[in-house]
Amino acid sequence: MAAVPFGSTCVARWGAQPMFMARCSTADKLQTTLYGVSGKIRALASLNSEFFTQHSWQTLFSTGSTKSPCHRRGARLIVRADTDYYSVLGVSKNASKSEIKSAYRKLARNYHPDVNKEPGAEQKFKEISNAYEVLSDDEKRSLYDRYGEAGLKGANMGMGDFSNPFDLFESLFEGMGGMGGMGMGGRGARNRATDGEDQIYNLVLNFKEAVFGVEKEIEITRLESCGTCEGSGAKPGTRPTKCSTCGGQGQVVSSARTPLGVFQQVMTCNTCSGTGEMSTPCNTCNGDGRVRKSKRISLKVPAGVDSGSRLRVRSEGNAGKRGGAPGDLFVIIDVLPDPILKRDDTNILYTCKVSYIDAILGTTMKVPTVDGVVDLKIPAGTQPGTTLVMAKKGVPLLNKSNMRGDQLVRVQVEIPKRLSGEERKLVEELANLNKAKTANSRR
Repeated sequence: MAAVPFGSTCVARWGAQPMFMARCSTADKLQTTLYGVSGKIRALASLNSEFFTQHSWQTLFSTGSTKSPCHRRGARLIVRADTDYYSVLGVSKNASKSEIKSAYRKLARNYHPDVNKEPGAEQKFKEISNAYEVLSDDEKRSLYDRYGEAGLKGANMGMGDFSNPFDLFESLFEGMGGMGGMGMGGRGARNRATDGEDQIYNLVLNFKEAVFGVEKEIEITRLESCGTCEGSGAKPGTRPTKCSTCGGQGQVVSSARTPLGVFQQVMTCNTCSGTGEMSTPCNTCNGDGRVRKSKRISLKVPAGVDSGSRLRVRSEGNAGKRGGAPGDLFVIIDVLPDPILKRDDTNILYTCKVSYIDAILGTTMKVPTVDGVVDLKIPAGTQPGTTLVMAKKGVPLLNKSNMRGDQLVRVQVEIPKRLSGEERKLVEELANLNKAKTANSRR
């Protein structure tokens, strides 16, 4: 194989000279046209010359016709462009390592799948990681600058041999609080403090307790920090050591080379359960750093709660591990129904039965409320199904105890099924009077 000058570049040829070499009639122009392709062809030969074989070059230079190719139009040669790693990271080709690293960190934060849920974010994150892996390595960058991706492939650094992009990300952000304080720690975060779990407690109240609020003393069972090992989980007098299986990372990586490239699988270390440390477990807590204990808590239930209401008591959940913050206690309210009064949000419903005589003439009745028995005036001529409003006799608004709903009283008029002789006579007289009144009104 030899290099043959071609315009302003050199191309490789095998054996005999190609069957056709384009020449231009104008000497001062260094640009030729081969089937519509510029003569300024960039050398595409890799280290192992894998891009073009001799047959490929003959196909490229074959005229396919006895006519001069300089005059043929419309035919085009399409070559897939290499990925521009500098453009992926948004840096110039003479960028320093620190500039490349800074650009990667900024882009990685924006496109990490745990932060960016948009379609294509994970693929973009992998492209950014691949670009950084090449440009941050002097040898790989040199090959890429000279030969593009073909140079990496020829040096056995193919596209399938890139590192796990998430491992690369974690190695750069380890010790920085993960994602620059965004709460996405990598392997290093596995050895840090872990917050405690939240606890749930179901509290049953009667109707009036839920309406007006109450102070209750409840007993809960939760995990508290072990007093023997002070929450470390290690036996007193011993110190944790780095796990020999994972090297303190808390994870193990298994790799498998396939025709498609190298595949890596990251798994939690079974030896240390992902902590990265090995220690002699405390006899009291069996290495957990926490023990289960009971505690009594005074709980103030505000007025206006209802079934399903949830109260949060901060820091009364399970203790955290390795100095982590404790969880919270969530109290779920369940209210027992009242046999007489019904609740509709902040209003209370009650049904009052009156005789047809009282509905006609009007009366005053004793009505039960959450505040006690109250007199309610039934106006004369009240119709069946009428609803009377007792203002501010309902349920206080939650967290606004000075504001209350109403009690709504529905009037149910009772019609007697049987009448005595005297009652029937009086009703008939009333009916006659009503008929006479109707007749007079028509005259």
